Amino acid sequence: MIKNKINYSHRKYVIGSIFILVAVILITKLFIIQIVKDSYKQSSDNNTLRYITQYPSRGKIYDRNGKLLVYNEAVYDLMIIPSQARNIDTAAFCKLLNISNEVYNNNLKKAKKYSNITPSIFISQITKEEYGRIAEVLYHYPGFYFQTRSIRQYPMPIAAHTLGSIGEVTKPEMERDSYYNLGDYIGKSGIEKYYETELRGKKGIKITVVDVHNREKERFMNGEYDTLPVPGKDIILGLDAELQAYGEYLMAGKTGSIVAIEPTTGQILAMVSSPTYDPNELVGRTRGMRYNELLNDPDKPLINRAISGTYPPGSTFKMINGLISLQSGVITVNTAYPCSGPNSVPIKCTHYHNSPVRLYDAIENSCNPYFWQAFQDMMNSKRFGSQHEGFKFWYDNVTSFGLGRSFNSDIPFTVSGNIPKMEYYDKVYRGVWNAMTVRSLSIGQGEILVTPLQLANVAAAIGNEGYFYEPHYIKNFGAPNDSVSFEKHVINIKQKHFQDVKKGMQNVFEGEHGTARMSKIPDITVGGKTGTAENPHGPDHSIFMGFAPVGNPQIAIAVVVENAGFGSTWAAPIASLMIEKYIKGEVMRPNIEKRVLTLNQTEE
Repeated sequence: MIKNKINYSHRKYVIGSIFILVAVILITKLFIIQIVKDSYKQSSDNNTLRYITQYPSRGKIYDRNGKLLVYNEAVYDLMIIPSQARNIDTAAFCKLLNISNEVYNNNLKKAKKYSNITPSIFISQITKEEYGRIAEVLYHYPGFYFQTRSIRQYPMPIAAHTLGSIGEVTKPEMERDSYYNLGDYIGKSGIEKYYETELRGKKGIKITVVDVHNREKERFMNGEYDTLPVPGKDIILGLDAELQAYGEYLMAGKTGSIVAIEPTTGQILAMVSSPTYDPNELVGRTRGMRYNELLNDPDKPLINRAISGTYPPGSTFKMINGLISLQSGVITVNTAYPCSGPNSVPIKCTHYHNSPVRLYDAIENSCNPYFWQAFQDMMNSKRFGSQHEGFKFWYDNVTSFGLGRSFNSDIPFTVSGNIPKMEYYDKVYRGVWNAMTVRSLSIGQGEILVTPLQLANVAAAIGNEGYFYEPHYIKNFGAPNDSVSFEKHVINIKQKHFQDVKKGMQNVFEGEHGTARMSKIPDITVGGKTGTAENPHGPDHSIFMGFAPVGNPQIAIAVVVENAGFGSTWAAPIASLMIEKYIKGEVMRPNIEKRVLTLNQTEE
């Protein structure tokens, strides 16, 4: 049987074509690598190139008068590339760094876990002195090099809660923003946190050639591939550093807060929370340890009581109730109500005074029965149709002063306090309630809670005769044309009613029976209101809010001294000293200052 003979000769052309195609591909690839693109060559030289992050200078922070509050100081991070850290004399290296062998091994393990070929921090924030000693011999230890960055310094140890702090970035923060890498720093609180994007600037990169002895030789390609860092923006605050420092001095040893606002702008002039701490304590390698100590301190110095402490406003709230009653039309400045002093019912007065009493005298004497009866008449007014509608009118006007909500500004973590809603009383009293049920609201007690920031803002609104700007820290970003504006709120109460209430508040200082007459400031007209807020957890809180000068307010202020008793005894004199310091530049009543300093609650 003869088999058919198959001809395979044509396959040699197919095979030949494949070899030719492969050769062309390889030659083309080689040409691209060697001639067209040099990135492959750069990649092959990675073991001799060092990519050093150039951290930008973080923006500085100044007060309203140009005083430096926060600046940068250079520190050095010792970096490691684990894959290059070979043949190390561990004992000598540990001695050089003044660390134990255990610390060395732990840090190396952590670095390898992050990446064996990507640099990471081995030891952070080495001082200038340490750097000089270590850098001199670091070439003996391959895989290690220094990277410069900066930490914050505070020439005046004030305003810790306002300025905030920076700390090492966390994993969730890196996931939210790709700008950050392991070991970077980020604003953690206060101004540093809110304006992080503006303050941080933009990183650059420097590529250097490193020899086999770990020594930098030259800039790669003469710096052609380097990028320069962009410095962060400077920030000018509305804060007055001298006033802030004086407020902290007055509040030393006390628990409470002071908030001062420039009424015409809403800028914070001072924000004191006591007890406080030195912001320099949360800087450097000991930051974590010191933060935990402050966190566990029973006096809670990390809490900013000015924005998160909530208190019944007490008699300071009577100014709002007076304005709302005037606006409702149920009273005028000449409407008079009787007062029987401590024998008054259902709300008694704290003392005997002339009766019947009108608005100006009611404010001067802080007459509880007057404001209760005005509140009752307002809720019972026929113009509203029902007491619940009267309450709604009251609630809408109260909240228009910025109460019962947090502010939409650059002051983070402000709390809203509490202005009770009609639905709350409907639930508690099953829909059956009236003015008598909620009478404590007429004198700033009951369910009402405000923060010192809110109370200072109320003072600003009254001083401005019917408007306020959202309270805020910033003035501008280092240049007048780089300013920041915040919303203006106009309160729906007639200006003449504010003028009437301001006259009564001036009598608090200048009237014969004014509750703050002992805190009167020579040559400065002050309008204010003292308050003694009932505290179910202990002694009453001493409270004050006011503004000055009355005709053209430059400062509005609120003071809260916890568990200190009458507002006229402690809060009012502290506020008057702050006003005098701001307007005159100095305090001319050393006797009042000396008495205020005698209250040291930490020693009780």
